[in-house]
Amino acid sequence: MLFNSYVFILLFLPIVLAGYFLLHQYASAKWAHRFLLVASVGFMSFWNVYFAAVLLGSVVFNYAFGSALASFPADGKKASRRKSLFGAAIAANIVYLGFFKYYNFFLDNINSLFSTHIGALHILLPLGISFYTFMQIIWLTDIYRHGKYRYGFFQYCLYVTFFPYVVSGPIAYHSEVIPQISSEAAGRFNIDNVCRGLFLFSIGLFKKTAIADTLAMVVNYGYDMSSTLTFTEAWLTSMSFGMQIYFDFSGYTDMAIGVALMLNIRLPINFHSPLKAVNIVDFWARWHLTLTRFLRDYLYIPMGGSRKGEIRTNVNIMLTFLICGFWHGASWLFLFWGFIHGAVSIFYRYWRQLGIRMPKALAWFLFFNFFHISAIFFRARTWDDAMKVFKGVLGMNGIYVSEKLAGNPFFQKLTVFGVRFGQWRENLPPVDAHILFLCVALIPVILLTKNSNEMEQKFSPSWKTALATGFMMAVGLLLLNQASTFLYFNF
Repeated sequence: MLFNSYVFILLFLPIVLAGYFLLHQYASAKWAHRFLLVASVGFMSFWNVYFAAVLLGSVVFNYAFGSALASFPADGKKASRRKSLFGAAIAANIVYLGFFKYYNFFLDNINSLFSTHIGALHILLPLGISFYTFMQIIWLTDIYRHGKYRYGFFQYCLYVTFFPYVVSGPIAYHSEVIPQISSEAAGRFNIDNVCRGLFLFSIGLFKKTAIADTLAMVVNYGYDMSSTLTFTEAWLTSMSFGMQIYFDFSGYTDMAIGVALMLNIRLPINFHSPLKAVNIVDFWARWHLTLTRFLRDYLYIPMGGSRKGEIRTNVNIMLTFLICGFWHGASWLFLFWGFIHGAVSIFYRYWRQLGIRMPKALAWFLFFNFFHISAIFFRARTWDDAMKVFKGVLGMNGIYVSEKLAGNPFFQKLTVFGVRFGQWRENLPPVDAHILFLCVALIPVILLTKNSNEMEQKFSPSWKTALATGFMMAVGLLLLNQASTFLYFNF
């Protein structure tokens, strides 16, 4: 069930909100929580009962391991058994995720490397498995580190299956969500939270339907249908994808945070204007923040972080980004994307040590272009598609501008650099020019406007916010006939 669907907006969400608060008022918190748990499992089952079964199997397995782990003392004779149990639980989660997500990838590479013909399995990737597996690894690790966090079974189930974030995040920590669910305030209908949540939801819906899905027309044609792309075509395709994935994923996150807020649960921020970043460290402090903090707290720092010397630090950085890339998908392209970000992160460490300060505008321009070029390997389905776009952005497939500019003295001078006048958009979809250049028009929008988190913090009920919410919701609803799934559903 998509957030951007009539059945969710007009049926599922109102029923869940009404049922949850009515049960809190006229029955008990226990029954309200169980109703919300059933609704969350039903939300996943709406996609596929198989997805719900895989999710519940993971929940039961991890709760059993977590409960057993919590019963062992942190020191004494049983400490080694506790460590072994923890290692087995983490390994089992990795194997569980790996089987569904990476089995056929490894099998294909083994067949290619050793010329074998082992048959692949027809495995349907369970929705959200990358996200809820990480959430449960967090819980197990926190029990191992701190020896507490003993929750009731239904509390834990609701935390993992909670429908606003179970499919694509944010990756919320148990210590952030369960205390809120258990609080007395969670059961009281809060009109301010509902208004704020609806405001955020409308922003996310507008981002998805009006912006991301419009940009998708350029992206899908350029990557998947064109046989070649010239300089202008490649840049429009690449920039359209960079903008598409930002507005698509941040739109989903806004909707998830908004829905949870209507239920009096405040989820962690996941985006903070990442396309304003001036370097790669700044970017990862703004983009997919809950993934960044998981990789930092539960991977990079446990591996030693920056505490074990220069070489080890660089190795830890690279391993973290390779795992980040591979987490996104079973493909060498995702691994290469992670490698690029790891290599640039290491380079930036040494750049900072030189003490050279670059003008902020230039730093933003360079990183903005790096983001879109590296994203080529994130979006492309094959190496051929990636190289098609990559060669295009480098001008290796020709540089063409409109014939209407042939009389312009400035463009005449550029002919010495290989610029030619002709068909500059023949490998792009036959749509209006404003759609092709939407990615360019959005640049001042992302640089000069507040992000959704900042707008929610400044939110106050007024006719202006009501009008804005109504307008964005109306546009979103009108465009639902062409709605598509969110990009991060594939990860």
